[in-house]
Amino acid sequence: MNTRVKLLSFSVMLGLAANGHAALDRTGDFALMDSDGKFHQLSRYQHRQAVVLMSYAATCQNMGRLVADYKALHERYAEQGIEFLLIDSQGRGRAELAALDVGMPVLQDNGQLISAALGLSVAGEVRVLNPDRMSLFYSGAVGSELDQTLAGLLAGPLRDTVKTSTGDGCALSFAVRDAHKEKVPDYSTEVAPIIIENCVECHRQWGAGPFAMDRHVSLLGWSPMIKEVILNKRMPPAQIDPDIGHSTTARYLSTEDIRIVVNWINAGGPRGDGPIDPLAELKFEETQPWLLGQPDLILATPLQKVPVNGILEDVYLEMELPFTEDTWVRAVQYQPTGNGALHQMVAYVTAPGEDFWGAERTSTHTTRRFLESYSPGRAIVAEFAEGSGLLIPKGHKLSMQFQYVGMGAELNSITEIGLYFADKGDGELQERLVQTVSTQFVLPADANDIPMQAEHVFDENVIITGVRARMNERCKNVKFTVERPDGSREDILSIPAYNYAWQPHYVLETPVRVPAGSRVMVTGAFDNSVSNPFNPDPMEEIASGMTSLDEMFTGYLTYHRDVQ
Repeated sequence: MNTRVKLLSFSVMLGLAANGHAALDRTGDFALMDSDGKFHQLSRYQHRQAVVLMSYAATCQNMGRLVADYKALHERYAEQGIEFLLIDSQGRGRAELAALDVGMPVLQDNGQLISAALGLSVAGEVRVLNPDRMSLFYSGAVGSELDQTLAGLLAGPLRDTVKTSTGDGCALSFAVRDAHKEKVPDYSTEVAPIIIENCVECHRQWGAGPFAMDRHVSLLGWSPMIKEVILNKRMPPAQIDPDIGHSTTARYLSTEDIRIVVNWINAGGPRGDGPIDPLAELKFEETQPWLLGQPDLILATPLQKVPVNGILEDVYLEMELPFTEDTWVRAVQYQPTGNGALHQMVAYVTAPGEDFWGAERTSTHTTRRFLESYSPGRAIVAEFAEGSGLLIPKGHKLSMQFQYVGMGAELNSITEIGLYFADKGDGELQERLVQTVSTQFVLPADANDIPMQAEHVFDENVIITGVRARMNERCKNVKFTVERPDGSREDILSIPAYNYAWQPHYVLETPVRVPAGSRVMVTGAFDNSVSNPFNPDPMEEIASGMTSLDEMFTGYLTYHRDVQ
């Protein structure tokens, strides 16, 4: 064999070896809402072969042409299992994005964090993402190379990331990111206060979180996971759409705070020069204070043994009450011991012979007396709206449902319930009630987006002070909307990414007046596919029922009569 042939053979062997070890570039999971308030998470597109994402900048003069070329590819491939989305890489608000009317979803990248994480540098730049393995199929411009990559992807698995030029779109600027690179957020004065305000109540020793954020080194060690769960919106828990209503019991994390934490992590999480570590200075008392002073009556549940590991759910308990006459309650506070172990609690006032579910077992519309719910976090007292109170008729009892989570050691949990009575001089109180709204259904197997709706018409003027959703693992999203007799609509609250583990009673910061004849709609969808990370079995057809092994679609509307 001559030298030329030997060199050629060696080159081919190197090429084969490279191909044999070729690997797609890695990317991370992320979640954003679009201009219509719909939730999009990369890992929840596993029912699709790929997600194509193009950077969008409304001020770019080439944007119209770039979008037209992108939409032409969308029309060709959308029916072949490929999802096409735009991402606003300028951090604009929802109202401005919705007014653009570009004909496809535009993801809100409020802090530009996802655009930066994906390495987008110009408007019109594209990423083709693998939602199953969090990897990158393509990086480059809209053009023939993208078309060929998508065609190749449908023909068979791609072994290596295809990379082309970024195209002729306008350059993107990342002012906050660049400023944080120049001057990294300070741990003691900027990062730690955000963690203290939003995280450590659960992420501490014997807290509900799976690890403690009790000093800088702990935060640094867990920083990759912290960044991941912030960017894919798993944390903070119980998030609602910040652009629809506002609740005092939701967990919000501002765009500014997210930028500070994520950019600090991206910079390596430096300790800084602060003389003290604010996280290490924190002290916690397992017995939380009674926030309104000593309650008028303290009830204590029987001791519950919580196992070392696992979830103990659907624990039901009934408690007799000592009242010899009808009693009005103006506020309640729950005080669990080992409060990290008690993951959820719901309590109703029930009649003799009535269990926790009451008439909900047989009726899609019931009116109930709801005391309150509990989820881990800082101490909260539920004060009922002014002029209203919870009526506990003589002879009625409490019916409660608990969910416990093991914490690595066997615990004995007792929950104290502090009741604050309404004063006799408070005048006539309007009764605080809950209207349940549900529907019966069967979910087909392997279906990603199954719409659902339940509704109730109020026959009197009422004020809605809070809402709660009750679904199980397969629920995707839920929204509460009022349609008034004049045809006008108002969205009260939206839960764009429903999570069965975190659904408190959302107390509305601004109660909603609902005139008689108004229709309150609870709309949403289920995901019974492989894209739902909580789905026990996407190939199972499942019917509605009352246990955690079934599915349900129930909205709870907390209200009292409007006498104005």
